[in-house]
Amino acid sequence: SVINKAHSSSFAHRSELRQAKRIVVKLGSAVVTRGDECGLALGRLASIVEQVAMLQNQGREMMIVTSGAVAFGKQRLRHEILLSQSVRQALHSGHSQLNDMSLPVLEARACAAAGQSGLMALYEAMFTQYSTCTAQVLVTNLDFHDDQKRQNLNSTLRELLHMNIVPIINTNDAVVPPPEPNSDLQGVNVISIKDNDSLAARLAVEMKADLLIALSDVEGLYNSPPGTDDAKLIDIFYPGDQQSITYGTKSRVGIGGMEAKVKAALWALHGGTSVVIANGTNPKVTGHVITDIVEGKKVGTFFSEFKPAGPSVEEQTEMARRSGRALASLHPDQRSEIICHLADLLTERKEEILAANKMDMDLAVSAAMLKRLSLSPAKLNSLAVGLRQIATAAQDSVGRVLRRTRVAHNLELEQITVPIGLLLVIFEARPDCLPQVSTLAIASGNALLLKGGKEAANTNHVLHQLTQEALSMHGVKEAVQMVSTREEVEDLCRLDKMIDLIVPRGSSQLVRDIQRAAKGIPVLGHSEGICHVYVDSEASIDKVIKIVRDSKCDYPAACNAMETLLIHRDILRTPMFDQIIDMLRTERVKIHAGPRFASYLTFSPSEAKSMRTEYGELECCMEVVDSMQEAVEHIHKYGSFHTDVIITENEDTAEKFLQQLDSACVFWNASSRFADGYRFGLGAEVGISTARIHARGPVGLEGLLTTKWVLRGDGHTVADFSEHGTMKYLHENLPAGQPLAGQRDSN
Repeated sequence: SVINKAHSSSFAHRSELRQAKRIVVKLGSAVVTRGDECGLALGRLASIVEQVAMLQNQGREMMIVTSGAVAFGKQRLRHEILLSQSVRQALHSGHSQLNDMSLPVLEARACAAAGQSGLMALYEAMFTQYSTCTAQVLVTNLDFHDDQKRQNLNSTLRELLHMNIVPIINTNDAVVPPPEPNSDLQGVNVISIKDNDSLAARLAVEMKADLLIALSDVEGLYNSPPGTDDAKLIDIFYPGDQQSITYGTKSRVGIGGMEAKVKAALWALHGGTSVVIANGTNPKVTGHVITDIVEGKKVGTFFSEFKPAGPSVEEQTEMARRSGRALASLHPDQRSEIICHLADLLTERKEEILAANKMDMDLAVSAAMLKRLSLSPAKLNSLAVGLRQIATAAQDSVGRVLRRTRVAHNLELEQITVPIGLLLVIFEARPDCLPQVSTLAIASGNALLLKGGKEAANTNHVLHQLTQEALSMHGVKEAVQMVSTREEVEDLCRLDKMIDLIVPRGSSQLVRDIQRAAKGIPVLGHSEGICHVYVDSEASIDKVIKIVRDSKCDYPAACNAMETLLIHRDILRTPMFDQIIDMLRTERVKIHAGPRFASYLTFSPSEAKSMRTEYGELECCMEVVDSMQEAVEHIHKYGSFHTDVIITENEDTAEKFLQQLDSACVFWNASSRFADGYRFGLGAEVGISTARIHARGPVGLEGLLTTKWVLRGDGHTVADFSEHGTMKYLHENLPAGQPLAGQRDSN
């Protein structure tokens, strides 16, 4: 049982699993059998077969190592015995007495013999649905001891794979002898086939597989037995981490526990095969667990020989949360000092920042990307001004008393502002976002995990270093962490037990992807910025031209840029209408006509494919409405509740528009581009939210705070206020700004 030298090194990162060509999928007994252990879990098997067939049809070479023959045979033999006993009872007494029947103890080898053909027939029928052919291969430990048998097995499997057939492999439990004591793993080069974990590992190395997926009834490898208080799922397991693991009992079925799985996995890893141990029984993920693993998603425990120098993202998250609590407990003056120091660093170290920024811009692939990436001395100065505004606001943020109530004599209740906790902010190619968001987090006492776009990697690195340098002045350097590993956004969104709020800053597609991926974590943001400008019949032509030009042309890619221009019908075929069209043409804005607008025109612009389009370029939709009310209805139907504008000189019409329109930002005679935290005087924004709950519109410092209730008593109990108690509720409102000290009643 000595293996040859490892064929190649295993994959270093999960993302590389997409390159896996030859894959072994091991199905544990708990995956294949039902909870009652007396039959097969047909739904799970059907899902697994579908995923394997899909990967096979992609051109990968798939092999399955399966349990289940004993369970299938046990079910079949029990049925046959019950049927036989029923017939004998009927012949003997004229009626069935099934309640008196007792089943004999069924021997495992006999069950396997009876179940192997049925199990294989089931697999064959399932794979046939996907035009995929299968072949059964039964092996024992002895087949690997004999060189000739091992070579024959290798040759057979390779021929099957060459013919695009999925080999389904199992130990021949009908004849297999009991495992010999101490024969499991004799050093790193020897493995004994005593269960399907060791069989799968042996086959994976023998066949030079790229990936072994071992499915069982647990999510993966934990640092202590699952279910215990401190048990944590290990995302990536390195061979040197074995001493940090405490193993529990083995699975409810099967003969291999987690310790056996880890030993087999490490053996396969040493042989050059990457390994993932994951849950194949969870109904929420079973339908895509195998394909998710192959796509590199964070599922189960990934075994890697390549330990990175820095901390893992889970370790970074823990560090940020721990340091964030210390940040929240600082005096407001100290948080303001950190922010002011960061503002100073942005100007003092501008040469260092701009040098890194130039490296990023040199790699930019488009003019639009260059504009998003670009920093300048003027932009850094402007950033510093905004940061100092936030530093001033930070004086009155965390710990502010919003409400104070005297519940009863010597029983006082306060509602105070507190940080949300740990924020994950994902932003694309805008490096100026990093100091803005970091400052808002510092001011609000929140820990922060940042994931920036690779296009701005050099600039982000320098800006993050400066942020941590500023945090160091009060010993909370780790409160702001930058994720620089190869973590996918979807993987970060799975950290639902550690992250309290996700804020996406980027394209509408990025926001939608994160909203879909975030299971159990609130997402603050907007998926689209379909902003409208409505030109009323009583609008001023000068204001119309200025506002429409600025809303569309100042920065077309911004989420607060105009995407649809609504025109009152009375403006058509007037000098105002002609000037609007001429201005848009001069600015090279492509016009897409809405259905009603197209019917009025003598020229023929392209027809809008949808009235709900975010162009993000020098393009916009134009449509005609009969009234302000119809404009409001149009926006409610097609808008994204981001920012919408009315241009009119009629104050009554404007006020009705502002009152009736249900968007986060509603403007009268002002450009939609004002929807911005800095322009609102918030210093900066963490993002713009169109949600109904919590913050809405540009989200600054206030939007990153929540509240908690603090009750101060003197031995009070609810029983004191019962029918026979001695106290009565007062519920008196007290001034919120009243100092805490000396508030006790003295009488």
